[in-house]
Amino acid sequence: MNDLILMVRFGELSTKGKNKKDFINVLSKNIRHALKNFSTLAFETRYDHIYVFLHDENLKEVLEILQGVSGISGISLVYRIEKDINVIKNETLKLISKEDGSTFKVKSKRSDKRFPINSDEIVRHVAGNILRNTCLKVDVHKPDIMLNIEVRDEACYIFTKTVKGAGGYPLGVGKKALMMLSGGIDSPVAAYLMMKRGVMLECIHYASPPYTQVGVIYKLIDLLKVLNTYQPTIRLHIVPFTKIQEEIYKHADESYAITIMRRMMYRIAEKVARRHRCLAICNGESIGQVASQTLASIRTINAVTSYPIIRPLATYDKLEIIDIANKIKTFDISIRPYEDCCTIFEPKNPKTAPHIEDVIKYEERFDFETLINEAIDNIETQIIKDDDELL
Repeated sequence: MNDLILMVRFGELSTKGKNKKDFINVLSKNIRHALKNFSTLAFETRYDHIYVFLHDENLKEVLEILQGVSGISGISLVYRIEKDINVIKNETLKLISKEDGSTFKVKSKRSDKRFPINSDEIVRHVAGNILRNTCLKVDVHKPDIMLNIEVRDEACYIFTKTVKGAGGYPLGVGKKALMMLSGGIDSPVAAYLMMKRGVMLECIHYASPPYTQVGVIYKLIDLLKVLNTYQPTIRLHIVPFTKIQEEIYKHADESYAITIMRRMMYRIAEKVARRHRCLAICNGESIGQVASQTLASIRTINAVTSYPIIRPLATYDKLEIIDIANKIKTFDISIRPYEDCCTIFEPKNPKTAPHIEDVIKYEERFDFETLINEAIDNIETQIIKDDDELL
């Protein structure tokens, strides 16, 4: 039997019609970058699959990396064999003999209609050969072993194992958005979910020295280095937010501070998003999780911008978010004890249903537009990147 090959399946890309070729090219480039440290791998890109040819690489490591690449629905561990029914019978018998279990089912797909034997006949030939030469029994409902045969134009592929991929779209096909990154558990998870849908990100963070420590910036950089697994280069815009927060607390009732603070953040985010050609603003908000995330608060806060606001975690509960954070390896970084500006300035009794008329009344007491422009003029931008640029 020939060497093991990984057949990368596209999933949602199959629905993309005329754009499918462009999506596949982006996915192929992303896969090559993700596996750049395995210099002996070979690749073959076709209209319906991408093939990764293994040699002496660690299969577990390669699979783990591929499972994190957005746009992949599944990865099948296949063998490429000759398109001859006798070869198919012999090689499938060898393959299934290596598997554990007492029951099996054969599934066949004939994409190459020039092959003289149709799918049902292939199944009968192969299953009959297995029944005659092993102790295995057929179970079409819940088999221990699912034997797959795919007859394609270039060859025949046989396999028994497929692992799930990340799904979604290849990074880059969804253009670019601006992610509001706090350093907590939620926003890195939201960033990952946006990347999974093919959206590239720039990030914005609001810093309030001396109230916030420089450690939170190092924490953000470490989080983004983890997210470099999915996007090799990420820009982080650090906004000096201290003066704005101090003015809010001078002129507004404390219960409205978070609402006004978030409105200022969105005003700044929109200007930064436009400057950097981001098509939307994203964040890690989950409905009802804190006072500023009730529907009433969201409505009042959103009123300052006409920009699209995307909340990937809107319907997730905290345990679901933590599960994803552990999966993508951001959780342990996120819980480091460095607080962001929202946490440090959090009022004791924040409004959960703020009235927009009251908010406007408080905002009219100080010149926030000048403060916003000053903050934007003093943004510090850092570029967090993988060791190598995207190939």
